[in-house]
Amino acid sequence: MASHDPRVDAYIRKSADFAQPILEHIRTVVHAACPEVEETIKWGFPHFDYKGSMMCSMAAFKQHCSFGFWQRKDVVGAQAEQGMGQFGKITTLKDLPGKRELTGYIRKAMALNDAGIKKQRPVAAHKPPPKLPDDFAALLKKHAAARKTYEDFSPSAQREYVDWITEAKTGTTRQKRMDTALEWLAEGKQRNWKYMK
Repeated sequence: MASHDPRVDAYIRKSADFAQPILEHIRTVVHAACPEVEETIKWGFPHFDYKGSMMCSMAAFKQHCSFGFWQRKDVVGAQAEQGMGQFGKITTLKDLPGKRELTGYIRKAMALNDAGIKKQRPVAAHKPPPKLPDDFAALLKKHAAARKTYEDFSPSAQREYVDWITEAKTGTTRQKRMDTALEWLAEGKQRNWKYMK
């Protein structure tokens, strides 16, 4: 049997008058299409989970509602140009697909959850290690402990040192930063070690 979360009831009651029938309609269609659905509140708005995974969600704003699927591209296709869900800014029930079409989308989302398919996350672009300034590279060659620490750091940790050194406005400041960097690297410290827990 489907679960009705009282927090979703409260969310709908607190929504604007125009939004209440839209949210109730979405909720009814989701429950009819997926009797095993479980309601919850995540990120401050109602979500519908199926077999332990997020399936879809709805939200109400001051002047519109939204409804969307967690695996959006595999269920509906591209995101709407405006609004949070796949159906744009919903201001009336007419802005939603018909009940049959909406039920089809819900069943498609259920099938993805049944198959254990997880939402694909975008792969972050990895930046290559930063180019060492010649003067700092020469100093690192002379200090084996500092060089080893620097080489063992991730590119982002290396970049913090390089950026700090190259952003110095005067030659004196740059030299002081390079000396400090060598000292910290020899101790195995990252550039922002003071702020790390």
